[in-house]
Amino acid sequence: MTTNAHELLQTTRDARGVVTLTLNDPARFNALGAEMLSALQQALDDAGRDESVRVVVLAAAGKAFCAGHNLKDMAANPELAYYQKLFAQCSRMMLTIHKLSVPVIARVQGMATAAGCQLVAQCDLAVAADSASFATSGIHYGLFCATPSVPLVRNVSAKRAMEMLLTGDFIDAPTALAQGLVNRVVTADTLDAEVEQLVQSILQKPRVAVAMGKALVYQQRELGIDAAYQLAGQTMATNMMDAAAQEGARAFAEKRQPAWKR
Repeated sequence: MTTNAHELLQTTRDARGVVTLTLNDPARFNALGAEMLSALQQALDDAGRDESVRVVVLAAAGKAFCAGHNLKDMAANPELAYYQKLFAQCSRMMLTIHKLSVPVIARVQGMATAAGCQLVAQCDLAVAADSASFATSGIHYGLFCATPSVPLVRNVSAKRAMEMLLTGDFIDAPTALAQGLVNRVVTADTLDAEVEQLVQSILQKPRVAVAMGKALVYQQRELGIDAAYQLAGQTMATNMMDAAAQEGARAFAEKRQPAWKR
C-alpha cells in the first residue's frame, strides 16, 4: 500500500488497484475551494491514466463529508470571472468522475451539502452512514444550486430534486436511500465494511467489461430509445469479442467458474 499525504487531500493506493481519496480539511468541512478542486482533479487524472487502478473510493475526514463551495471565499471575491472560473473548475472535476473508466464510490460519513451533495450524486455508487445528511442548501443564501442539480436530477425524480433545490432542506440517510441518491445505508461502525463489500464485488469482474458498462450506461441515458438500443447493442457485441467475455461464455456452457485475468 502506498500513501501520499497532501494538506487537503490524502491519496492511498493498495496492491489491488483500489485508490482512496480522502478530503482532509475537516476544519472547513472539506469545502471545495480552488485548492481542494485542484488536488482532486490531479488525483482523478492520475487514476485515469493508470490502467492498474480498478476502483476509486472518495472519502472524507472529520464530521462532514463535504459542505460544498466555501461561501466565505466567494463573498470575498465578488467578481464574475472568479465565479465562472470556480464553477468551471468544479464542473471539470465532476465530469472527470463521470468519464473515469473505473467505478467511483462515495463513502459518506457525514453531512453533504450543496456541491458536496453534488459530489455524492456524481459518484457511480454511494454508501452512507445512517447519521449522514444531504441538502442542496444554496437557496438559503440566495444561490440556487444549479450545478448540483445536474447529477441530482439524474439520481432522483424531478419532483424530489426540485423539493431539495427549492427548499434547501436536509434529508436524512434513509430518505436519501429511498429516493435513490445513495445505494446503501449502514451504521457508522460498519461503513468501511460495506464499502469494501462493493469494492470486492467489482474487483471480481473484468476491468474491460466494467469500463464499457459504465460508459454505456451514462451515454445511453442521454439518448432517445432508438439510439440507446443501437449503442447498447454495439457495446455488447464489442464486449463479447473481448477475451474475458469469451471465457465467461465458455465457463457458463461448461458449468464452471470463469478463469479470467481481471
